[in-house]
Amino acid sequence: MDAQAEKIYVAIGNDPQDGFKTLEWTLGKWNSRPISIVILHVTYNISADFVYTPFGKLPASVVSEEKLEVLRKYEQEKIDKLLSKYITFCGKVKAEILKVEKHDEPVQKLIVDLISRLQINKLVMGFTFMKSSSWKSKGTISGSFYIHQHKPQFCEFYIICGGKQVFLRDKKEERIMEDDQGVRVAQRRENKASLKKWVGKMFSDQTNTLERNSCHSSSNSSVNSDSPKSQNQWEIHVQEIESYLQQLLSSDLDVDDLPQQNDSFQIITSRAAESENNDSHMSLAEKIESLRSKINEAQQEIELKRKEAKENVERHAKAGWVISLCIQRAEELETSIKEEVKNRSELEKELNAEKEQMNEIIMDIEESKSRLSSLLELQTELSEKLQISTIAKSQAEVQLEKAVLTRAEMVRDIEELRRQRDVFNRRIEFCREKDAIGMLSKLNEVSCGYREYSAEEIRLATDNFSESKRLKSGGDWTNVYRGRMKHGAVAIKVLSSIRQLSQEAFQAKVDELGQIRHPHLVAMVGLCSDLKCIVFEYMHNGSLRDVLSSSDRSSRKRNRALHWLDRVRIATHVCSGLGFLHMAKPVPMVHGCLALSNILLDRNHVAKISGYGLSQAHDECGLRLDIGAFGSVMLHLLTGRKWAGLVEEAMTRDRAALAEVLDETAGDWPLDLAEEFAGLAIRCLSINSEPNADLSITRVMEELNKIKNKAEDAMKRGGSDAFINGDVDEADSCDVPKVFICPIFQDIMKNPHVAADGFSYELEAIEEWVETGHDTSPRTNLRLKHTKVIPNHTLRSLIQDWQSKRSTAASIAH
Repeated sequence: MDAQAEKIYVAIGNDPQDGFKTLEWTLGKWNSRPISIVILHVTYNISADFVYTPFGKLPASVVSEEKLEVLRKYEQEKIDKLLSKYITFCGKVKAEILKVEKHDEPVQKLIVDLISRLQINKLVMGFTFMKSSSWKSKGTISGSFYIHQHKPQFCEFYIICGGKQVFLRDKKEERIMEDDQGVRVAQRRENKASLKKWVGKMFSDQTNTLERNSCHSSSNSSVNSDSPKSQNQWEIHVQEIESYLQQLLSSDLDVDDLPQQNDSFQIITSRAAESENNDSHMSLAEKIESLRSKINEAQQEIELKRKEAKENVERHAKAGWVISLCIQRAEELETSIKEEVKNRSELEKELNAEKEQMNEIIMDIEESKSRLSSLLELQTELSEKLQISTIAKSQAEVQLEKAVLTRAEMVRDIEELRRQRDVFNRRIEFCREKDAIGMLSKLNEVSCGYREYSAEEIRLATDNFSESKRLKSGGDWTNVYRGRMKHGAVAIKVLSSIRQLSQEAFQAKVDELGQIRHPHLVAMVGLCSDLKCIVFEYMHNGSLRDVLSSSDRSSRKRNRALHWLDRVRIATHVCSGLGFLHMAKPVPMVHGCLALSNILLDRNHVAKISGYGLSQAHDECGLRLDIGAFGSVMLHLLTGRKWAGLVEEAMTRDRAALAEVLDETAGDWPLDLAEEFAGLAIRCLSINSEPNADLSITRVMEELNKIKNKAEDAMKRGGSDAFINGDVDEADSCDVPKVFICPIFQDIMKNPHVAADGFSYELEAIEEWVETGHDTSPRTNLRLKHTKVIPNHTLRSLIQDWQSKRSTAASIAH
């Protein structure tokens, strides 16, 4: 509402009664629309010579500096309290104070300048506002008329007296203020010989003449060269003359304001009569003292008159100087007018010459008309030729129809080719979109920004927290749902109501998680404050616990067995993420719950830690617990099951015993690497029972990187079998073309079908998607035009061919 409120400027003085009535009228005038009030208050420079006291105006010299300061503060506080009452009076209407400091210029000129500078559209002025700057009612009336006459056209000016609007009337020699009933509020009689009118007329005439002369300055160079001295003199003094005339216009030097001779005579006569009456009752000494005081008063009056006479002489001299310059300038302008008449006659001659040229142009137009008639005849001939061409065109159309029939047969063949092309184009578009999503996820890993989702977006992404979307991977992931946003799949974790986090605590936790970015930490991509849930990036291969413990190889989303090299890399990833937390500044972060269920894998078996930021511990003990938990993870990767002392016992025997406890689904471990890997894991586990000051997460990372480098060198030399028990699992390779993977199951498709959105899905997956009530695309979230699907035989043959080549490569490797 404040942005649409209209500003009303109200100028009020120090009279509270008039001020409140003026504000009351303003609020009643615009009570039907939103407004804001700006109270204009003119502040005057506190004089260094005089001070206002409860006893009247006194010289500042008779008051001490301390009392002088107290009196001035008292005066300022009184004004501030009055302005505060004005603000309170406005009630619910927004009001503000605009203080304008007055210096030497008249207040009416100050108000006019303020209207232009602030672009004031509506100005309401109380009658006593002008009285605060002048004790004369004539000054109030003349000031009001000055504002009314000199304000810009866009400003609406209202004068309020006693809570009623008054109107200005200028009748012959009188200036009148009347209310809406025609009752005269105030008046001022204008003298016929008003100095102000004469000066204003002279100034406006001179200004108009100057403007006319400046328009022809370039053409009147001869006139200017005839009187350069006078012209330069006028230009030098024109600003000074203008200021002088403006001063006369804004002053109150009317004849009515000057003391009249009759008034002085009456004052002297009354004093003489009073003196005679008093002398008859006074003694001789009292009469002498009375005469002395009268002589002193007369001497002071004479001195005052001398000063006034001196000032009048100076004014008279300056006025004579201005008049002489104006007369001289008038003569120059008269010469310019004569030159203008001469130029006008020359322009008339040029106009006659232009008329002659116009006649010649008219003759040329007539010749063009004759040529146009010839062109019309030529057009007729061309029309006849066009008819002949039309007949030839009809014959050509017959031949074209035959060609169209031939083309139709070709089009049918082309359409079949286009259909096949469209299938591949959709595949290409799918691959581009997947690459774009991958690039976006990489950018999100670098950026520390996150987005706040609305509750509606969260519910739409999770099908209103459907049980089919719940991720049941152990740990605290029972309250995590899989969702789909525009940029791809996400994991949405709803905080348990048991914790009962306040909004401030939730926001603090979100801010802490949002600042953590590392390639091996599950990144937070957003939040929802209303539902108190956090949005993380989605890890398609689930938790490490599921991968190691699941044996259901016939399930639709079967867990893939991890090769031993992948397990070494996963251990390196987890150690890197844990090291980032432990080396955080200013205090290290402790995970506190590092387990297989909190280690998630993406499509390429890149491991990332989840569940961080929940522990409140930051001490050395917490760091050791994390290292011990990491040792347990390493042994799980080595054995594929609960190790429970198996490794320690095997390590005390020989390599053959160690080979028996290794996970057979991981392939043939190089025994030296397995022994080194197990030794590091046991050292991490023993940190809690036998503290080792030299074993930090940084030291563990260095030793683990050495093991990983040795493992990669062994793979390059072909020193170990790269496959699991000699069988090729096509899903284990990171080189699977993305177009072969079902967007829903995230697995290689066996029976791909094309849906209405143009993307291919596993038939079982898209049918289950539709049966559960979805009518939008799993890829684009846009509404599907229909639910029919078409077999994609081309893609199916490509998948089968790729699988055949992989099987052949596996057999050759063995």
